[in-house]
Amino acid sequence: MTSSKWILICTASVILFVLVGLPLFNLKYYLLLSILIMVASFLPWMIRFTRQSITSRELIMLAILGAIAAVSRVPFAALPSVQPTTFVVIVSAVVLGPQSGFVIGVTAAIVSNLFLGQGPWTPWQMYAWGMVGLCAGLLRHTWVMKSNVGKTVYGFTVGFLFGWFMNLWIVIGVIQEVNWKTILLYNSTSFYFDLAHALSNVFFLLLFSASWIKILTRFQRKYGLFEEM
Repeated sequence: MTSSKWILICTASVILFVLVGLPLFNLKYYLLLSILIMVASFLPWMIRFTRQSITSRELIMLAILGAIAAVSRVPFAALPSVQPTTFVVIVSAVVLGPQSGFVIGVTAAIVSNLFLGQGPWTPWQMYAWGMVGLCAGLLRHTWVMKSNVGKTVYGFTVGFLFGWFMNLWIVIGVIQEVNWKTILLYNSTSFYFDLAHALSNVFFLLLFSASWIKILTRFQRKYGLFEEM
């Protein structure tokens, strides 16, 4: 892994901890500050991505996977928190790497909200799904992503983390009472929704991850995609 990629990973990690930890200080303009922080965290990855020599086949691959992740969310809109988007982001990152996983996660959020509705929550979803893809890509050569148990544990865990992260947006954007007591209250009330997301991730990963990874790996090797990413 190149030094520049490690720098970006460390930067994204620090930004994530700052983003989650700042409510402890009960800042007045935390909503605006949080959005600026997330936008700032997008830029290094996007700048690095645009400076690489990306082929047209690689761009098409990312566009297709981002579209699949986005559109797959729409038919499940009637079932709160149940959707295969997280699954698509995870398996794509396992094959194509952390940077591609981040891009697909961000794309899935903004494109799916064209159908389901854009709003101030969109940057939060972009960041959350982007980090899901980033972390899955970083773990792709470890036992976590090489075993079915590891992948399902990861999917189950990020199902809850995604919900808790989105609860933070509700607290600061709607309730506007930023403190740990309120955050913990919303995390507890959203338990069943987060559980539905986590279990749906496990379901899709157990049933389809092996076939998806096999197909994506075949395409990657056949056309030499993302060998340096």
